[in-house]
Amino acid sequence: METLALGLFNGITYGMLLFLMAAGLTLVFSMLGVLNFAHTAFYMLGAYFGYTFSQLLGLGFWWGLLAAPVCCAVLGALVERFGLRHVLRYGTLGPLLFTFALDVVLVELVTLVWGKQPVSYQVPHALDFALFTLYGIEYSAYRAFALGMALVVLASLFLMLKMTRIGVTVRASLSHPEIVNALGHNLPALRAGVFVLGAALAGLAGALAGNMLGTEPGMANQLGTVLMIIIVVGGLGSLAGAFVASILIGVLQTLAISSGLSWGDFLGPLQHWASLFVGTGTLSEPLSRYATLIPFVMVIAILVFRPRGLMGKRE
Repeated sequence: METLALGLFNGITYGMLLFLMAAGLTLVFSMLGVLNFAHTAFYMLGAYFGYTFSQLLGLGFWWGLLAAPVCCAVLGALVERFGLRHVLRYGTLGPLLFTFALDVVLVELVTLVWGKQPVSYQVPHALDFALFTLYGIEYSAYRAFALGMALVVLASLFLMLKMTRIGVTVRASLSHPEIVNALGHNLPALRAGVFVLGAALAGLAGALAGNMLGTEPGMANQLGTVLMIIIVVGGLGSLAGAFVASILIGVLQTLAISSGLSWGDFLGPLQHWASLFVGTGTLSEPLSRYATLIPFVMVIAILVFRPRGLMGKRE
């Protein structure tokens, strides 16, 4: 129960942070038809902006948390206006190459400005305490705050897309862009706004996760593959699917890492038959050693049995 409680709490928190990034990536793909390989670079910049404003400039964590998504949104607006908008005319390959190159450039710029070593982005003192204790395990108040922030953003995103005129226009432009354009809506500005929103969400996720998961130049590459897996597992263009896939991957990975079980314990009565194929040495290895493979196993299973994803639509 201790392992399960700890794994569920931390897994849901991690999954919600993944969804903050996956939501922006999914919206950008839906609106522009572009898989933005530079999306994780905005996540990395959000962590560094949060660190810079809160600690280097001494403005405090809350100003850093506010400044990070704003700075990423401004940078996203510049990238869309002076870069991405001009390469969309070249079909799928142009935007992919552009965003891939942009990711490399942003990582190198971060290395030049802040260095190659991790920076000491710290949890704010106001939230650096145990919120409650369950089964002898202390739960961090900051992790609970990060989870609450992610839930607030999720609810706000849902209400904006479902209840507002802008949200209705965005949803309509996903399936019928020609009609939306004919009705007089500024489709390029709408697409730019979605790209800026995606960059801001990634920056917010970075500012929230940087002091929990570490802030260093390699953090962009660590999550890039996982994010691509999330939108494939959830279904390309499906926001609800991205949410489900984020929670699944976050919880399953965290449970595997925190579990002290071996493969033999996990298989139970089947371990005798499994030992005939893989040997007893493999069965004695802990599950945590293979936790990083969980997203890849999930995406392989999805591509084999349900290629359109959990909630994707067949086209």
